[in-house]
Amino acid sequence: MKIGFYTLGCKVNQYETQVMRELFEKRGDIIVQNDDSPNVFIINSCTVTGESDRKTRQMLRKYRALYKDAVLVLAGCMPQAFPDSAEKLAEADIIVGNTDPKIIPELVDKFLSDGERIVNIEKHNRKEAFNTPAISDFEERTRAFMKIQDGCDRYCTYCIIPTARGPLRSKPLDEIRSEAKALSQKGFCEVVLVGINLTSYGKGSDINLCDAVDAVASVEGIKRVRLGSLEPDHISDETLTRLKAQKKFCPQFHLSLQSGCDSTLKRMNRHYDTAFYKDLVGRIRLTFENAAITTDIMVGFAGETHDEFNQSLNFAKEIGFASAHVFAYSRRAGTVAYNMKEQVEKQEKSRRSKEMIAVTKQSEADFLSSALNTVQEVLFETKDASGFYRGFTSNYCQVKVKSDKNLTGKILSLKITDLESTCLIGEI
Repeated sequence: MKIGFYTLGCKVNQYETQVMRELFEKRGDIIVQNDDSPNVFIINSCTVTGESDRKTRQMLRKYRALYKDAVLVLAGCMPQAFPDSAEKLAEADIIVGNTDPKIIPELVDKFLSDGERIVNIEKHNRKEAFNTPAISDFEERTRAFMKIQDGCDRYCTYCIIPTARGPLRSKPLDEIRSEAKALSQKGFCEVVLVGINLTSYGKGSDINLCDAVDAVASVEGIKRVRLGSLEPDHISDETLTRLKAQKKFCPQFHLSLQSGCDSTLKRMNRHYDTAFYKDLVGRIRLTFENAAITTDIMVGFAGETHDEFNQSLNFAKEIGFASAHVFAYSRRAGTVAYNMKEQVEKQEKSRRSKEMIAVTKQSEADFLSSALNTVQEVLFETKDASGFYRGFTSNYCQVKVKSDKNLTGKILSLKITDLESTCLIGEI
């Protein structure tokens, strides 16, 4: 059979799509691109915002119209968090949650055999273990994601993810090493560790995130280890010291801020304040040379006044992020914040988004400019249509360079000579 995929959402979802790809490939099925008339098409959904659900519904309608005779599967977080709503989406032949991707090929076989619509959404439970299969390949040829953690116990008032993802669970260290070896043998030299609440890796046991970093770094052929999104209050001085000692660790810290106003952070049920966050950024910059501090910033959260927004805006200016994902708050059914009073109007949220984006784009430009005339180690990933090879520094600045040789997968020293938009230009 020919199997196609469409993935919405985060790096964890991208990893889980790769898991599903490999499960089908092991059976002898062929993975195809979206325009190759698949027999089975799987939409791996996201539900982090109401907009995510809208896109999921939109993709279901689109691919049902495109592939009238294909088996259409809706999988992932949206049906897991909202099973009743998902079941009503008549375009899907199979609806399945995210508790166990291994069952999806079996469900496809059952549907093809019986012809009866399948809704299979198992609830998460407190005793479940980490059960996501390892991968041995990834679409990106030089950088692979590795999911090492699942679940969340933070219960931010705006977030449905604890419902969608269940309790905390972590991949054992021996499985991390084994997967890193398989990825290295496929030619990957950089691994990005990802999770739903990555900094809680190992919580309740005698291991932690630094142990996971060291496990990947111990594998021959792996030259870089990078981390996904991090919760600020889980990062201690001991953590920074251990990461600094690991020579393969990339000094990019994506510290989820959400708001630069203490009152807003409290309503969000975030577990830190701006003083803690600022102090942590200072300690990271003292520990790591040229560390990139990236983040997520939400504007227009329920009850956010003009003064609170300005506090957040000024805090973003003060920190000077290397880059930021700025987005407007979207009410999420099933969360505490959904029924909070004083919801901000859509037009005002749009205005605040533009203002915050302008501030963070300026700090991004300043950060990139600081790399001019320096020498950087760049891992090259792709060659673009104009003949430039593109890659990333250890602190995740994009760099491009002209070369007659194939640079894909190589790490080379470049002198940074210029800046074009958000991409540095270098010479070998």
